[in-house]
Amino acid sequence: MKLFRLLPVIVGLLLSFTSLASAEILALLNYESKPDQKVRREGIAIMEVDPESQDFGKILMEIPLPPDLVAHHIFFNRDKSKAYITALGKSILHVVDLTKFPYRLRAIDVPDCQVGEDLVVSEDNKTWYLTCMGSSNVIMGDAVKDQPIKTVSAAQPADAYIMYPHGIAIHNGIDRVLVTSTVKPDMSEAGDTVTVIEASTGKVLSTHRVTSKPAPAKVAPVEVMFSPNANPPVVHITNMLEATLWAGVWDPKTKAFSFHQVDDFGPREQGMPLEMLYNAKGDRLFVTTAKPGFVNLYDNSDPKHPKFLKTIPAAAGAHHTVLSPDERYLFVQNSLLNLEGMSDGSITVIDLKNDKVLGSIDTLKAAGFNPNCIMPLPNHFQQAKMR
Repeated sequence: MKLFRLLPVIVGLLLSFTSLASAEILALLNYESKPDQKVRREGIAIMEVDPESQDFGKILMEIPLPPDLVAHHIFFNRDKSKAYITALGKSILHVVDLTKFPYRLRAIDVPDCQVGEDLVVSEDNKTWYLTCMGSSNVIMGDAVKDQPIKTVSAAQPADAYIMYPHGIAIHNGIDRVLVTSTVKPDMSEAGDTVTVIEASTGKVLSTHRVTSKPAPAKVAPVEVMFSPNANPPVVHITNMLEATLWAGVWDPKTKAFSFHQVDDFGPREQGMPLEMLYNAKGDRLFVTTAKPGFVNLYDNSDPKHPKFLKTIPAAAGAHHTVLSPDERYLFVQNSLLNLEGMSDGSITVIDLKNDKVLGSIDTLKAAGFNPNCIMPLPNHFQQAKMR
């Protein structure tokens, strides 16, 4: 009799496991209300984005967020046991323990941080670095206890400074962190530099212009990323307002970077280059442009000189991108800060086998929301490794 009473429970569990197994590509999307909505709302949606799934485009779970947080980006630590959510509206960094379900947000006070943008975690998973565009500093934090431990400020010599930091990249093999100088939060001023920091100490070492235009150029370098498997290390940088792509090459002898331009989006009538993404091998580079909304594909076999291959249309505000685990599909989140003309609100699905757009996920858009970031859930997360 006990066995018969347990059968419905066992069958239910088996069905739930089968359902989870068939959901091949789950993504985290933090979203906010579009400006025309009367009631402001923010949250994190867990969505099925596999085009072959019967649940394609469905929100499977939601995590509410404070409506005045202005949650911006989602980042994982190295073993993908935690997710960090930065905020533009409050001096708070949220962390989620992804090993415990249901997921719960824990707030970390970062009083020295205004307009928190990007976060990276050291390769030993012990330290995180958070850029604060509104307070022109970088917060170093204990990634085990999740508490701030040091503020790297702008009070540095004239040739080594931090201003409006946004993008950030780390390479522990050379003990370096690179930070972009983007824009003042009200966009009244823009930077044109990348600052080099000693990762182990937080010491600001040098600042370099990433434009050939005379100062002040106001090119707004926005993101910086280390190209996987590059030896010597190479970073790529998107200049948001100048619409160019730059590279920085590490010299092991001088222990310094040199910078040069590798592409100009202007001749292709594209503006606002934003995010970059590499495949696992590192021989392909994807760069989004928000205006009017494209993905640019590069052959990255030589990271010092990526070779442009083609553009693939997305939608207005093309921003963050993620790859499916098998690298068959590329998903593009189309929204930039609720800005007019750059906030379509959809997710473009691209078939990379045929380099064509399969379709669009309009779930959030139809409900009056704009997704601000897209990240694959850890079980599906693919991160390229650096030598």
